[in-house]
Amino acid sequence: MKEATTNRRVTTSIDAGLALVALIGHLLTIHRYGYFRDELYYIACARHLDFGYVDLAPLSAFLLRIELILFGSSLFALRIFPALANALTIVFTGLLTRELGGRAWAVALACTSVLGSLFFLAVGNFYSPNVYEPLFWTGAIYLLCRIINGASSRTWLWFGVVVGFGIQNKHSMVFFGVAIVLAILLTPQRRQFAQKWIWLGGFIALVIALPNIIWQIERGWPTWVLLQGIAKSNKNVVLSPWEFFSQQITLMNPATFPVWFGGLIWLLVSYEGRRYRVIAFTYVIAFTEFIVMHGKNYYLAPAYPMLFAAGGVAFERIFALRFRWLKPAIAFLVLVSALVLAPVVLPILSPEKLLAYMRAIHFEVPRAETSHTAALPQLYADQFGWEEMVRSVARVYVSLPANEQKLAAIFCQNYGEAGAIDLFGPKYRLPPTLSGHQNYFYWGPGRYAGEIMIVLDDDATEEREQFRSVEDRGMVESSPWAMPWEQRLHIFVCRDLKIPLRELWPKVRVWL
Repeated sequence: MKEATTNRRVTTSIDAGLALVALIGHLLTIHRYGYFRDELYYIACARHLDFGYVDLAPLSAFLLRIELILFGSSLFALRIFPALANALTIVFTGLLTRELGGRAWAVALACTSVLGSLFFLAVGNFYSPNVYEPLFWTGAIYLLCRIINGASSRTWLWFGVVVGFGIQNKHSMVFFGVAIVLAILLTPQRRQFAQKWIWLGGFIALVIALPNIIWQIERGWPTWVLLQGIAKSNKNVVLSPWEFFSQQITLMNPATFPVWFGGLIWLLVSYEGRRYRVIAFTYVIAFTEFIVMHGKNYYLAPAYPMLFAAGGVAFERIFALRFRWLKPAIAFLVLVSALVLAPVVLPILSPEKLLAYMRAIHFEVPRAETSHTAALPQLYADQFGWEEMVRSVARVYVSLPANEQKLAAIFCQNYGEAGAIDLFGPKYRLPPTLSGHQNYFYWGPGRYAGEIMIVLDDDATEEREQFRSVEDRGMVESSPWAMPWEQRLHIFVCRDLKIPLRELWPKVRVWL
């Protein structure tokens, strides 16, 4: 008993210590560049709370609204929750490792792997639903392992709570949930389906997710329409199974590959690991789902803390007596590689120095979208040029006669541009913006009739068809580090819309 208490204290200290390191690292770097394109949109969503959005589930918007109320909308304030969520992911990984039977070295190796993962370093540094997703995936697996280890069957109720809120955070939780169900059916744990508690857990998950389901039904399943549109477009990079797998290695940090892949093998073939084989089957099924759906390379990322946990236990067991030096050697290798690669996913260096550094180490972040043509990785390129763009629009807006300013609407093609004007616009006395992109479409044209509109676009082909007068006021001010197509935007002053704006509005919808 004393030994178990000591082990618990040691593992808790290791877990908490590494989580604190991650938290400090993020707090020191989260304000270095600018707002990420999607963050601008998420702020707009948080200011229009609803039970659903075209391209995201509602929980992250509700959490962001709380963060905005508590801390404000500064860059540092916006990213406090992501930094905390990343630290909690390390904590959950340590708890899962201990549940799998891991001791000090297992917890240290598993948590160090999360700390050194490029994906987790990146998402902990800006606001998105992706930063919360590993908490729900890992939490669900932790509760499942508790049940396997003899916890009360009522634990399924908590499992349902975690899955339900996971779906409300991001719809990909559904695919992970399906993977868990199929994995349970492939193992002796299928006997759980003979009990009422697992079904009650599923019912709880459904009830929690129900508000978003109703929202989707009432609007004709817009998220499904969006996914179909993306599938028909050339927006995302389509990967072969091998390319998808190889990019998992890169996104997780190549140095962590022996840990997570070793954990997968340990779960599948070892006598001790097969007790938790449901984890391995869950991973394999989820991997297959995203391959079949041509998912983005990072869609599977939330599954890796559970493999890191298994890998930590595997290394601790296998090298308990011989080659004991391998355990600290791998942890050291992960930390060193994380330090070397950190500037690629954390805004530590200036853009000029970052490009030189990436060339020096011969490392390139895998692309998830075909539109990325900037010199910097997309995560960084989408953090430049926003306030400069808003200043350009403000100069045009204030140049209009006072009577036209009262009527003028600002229309943007992209939610990043619209979100930037909504965030920075009040500083320049700009009105709220309009857009047909994603959920901006549902927020509608407001009080505007279309007598005069300031439109951001790369050419005025459509505008000349829709308005009787179109005046090109020149290109927006931007940053040389912004996405190239943002630097090509023009500001058009368009007058006298040929048809009423509300009649035109259904045609401006863009869901991609």
